[in-house]
Amino acid sequence: MSVYRAAQVTAAGGPFEIVEREMPQPGPCHVRVAVDACGVCHSDSLFVDDAVPGVRFPLVPGHEIAGRIEELGEGTQNAWQVGDRVAVGWFGGSCGHCTPCRQGDFVVCRNLKVPGWAYDGGYAETVIAPSDALARIPDTLAATDAAPMACAGVTTYNGLRRSSARPGDLVAVLGIGGLGHLGVQYAAAMGFETVAIARGAAKADFAKGLGAHHYIDSTADTSVADALQALGGARVVLATAANSGAITATVEGLAPRGELVVIGADPEPLGISPVQLLMSGKIVRGHPSGTAQDVQDTMAFSALHGIRPMIETVPLDWATEAYRKMMSGAARFRMVLTIR
Repeated sequence: MSVYRAAQVTAAGGPFEIVEREMPQPGPCHVRVAVDACGVCHSDSLFVDDAVPGVRFPLVPGHEIAGRIEELGEGTQNAWQVGDRVAVGWFGGSCGHCTPCRQGDFVVCRNLKVPGWAYDGGYAETVIAPSDALARIPDTLAATDAAPMACAGVTTYNGLRRSSARPGDLVAVLGIGGLGHLGVQYAAAMGFETVAIARGAAKADFAKGLGAHHYIDSTADTSVADALQALGGARVVLATAANSGAITATVEGLAPRGELVVIGADPEPLGISPVQLLMSGKIVRGHPSGTAQDVQDTMAFSALHGIRPMIETVPLDWATEAYRKMMSGAARFRMVLTIR
């Protein structure tokens, strides 16, 4: 009997344990992926802690997956071959029949298949994934770099490219952590006049090294809004920091008809009044991750412009340590499990 290893939790909030499981076979329109690397994302905690409906234990988390196809299910042979390098992200497949899917808006599928929630994720040597979840990894991108692109990368890249900003516009990235350090790099590469916003003057050089043209210390005497307005007002603020107060503080820094794009998740409400939006036509919207094609576009753009996530790699056996370091905020900036 062929087996593979996986890091699973057996109860909500429980510890990870390394187990052996029988090797699965891909069904129709699915493939089996040999996992080379898997990012450890904060969103994994939604499933590990049983914080969303439909979680089933034992659970194998992981939705930042990079690997190679090792077996094809029926109906996939025309599009994929054994050995193809692929990534699977938060978008782990769609149902194809709900209204958003029928309208072609697959990433907001009402039955979205997130790895580690809908099916076993990438904290394992093997994953069975739907073929519509697969994104091709460029030859020049290492698996450890590709894995975070499948969630953190595509979310920031897509949030910017689908915004109203155009090259030359002033674009601010709130937070320069796990999402924001990629957002700053993408914004600069897209031709935006890029502003990085973070806590403390000491982060200015780091932000400039990522490509930011300006740095705003959110703890300084000058408010974030006033600092943005002194630069002419932001066409777009990409809010990567999971802090509703910090996000709210940027609204008055938007230019007329400016856009606040929220990708940092905080359960606390935003403190924004209708008056702030009405008088100058400002827009506030949330942005989900991206489809498999969006992930593929993100990786291609990253390879072209030399954009890479800042990562710390650890082996699968250290899944507990990697998860805890991510949850504590001590990672700089993405933890990645190396599987093979």
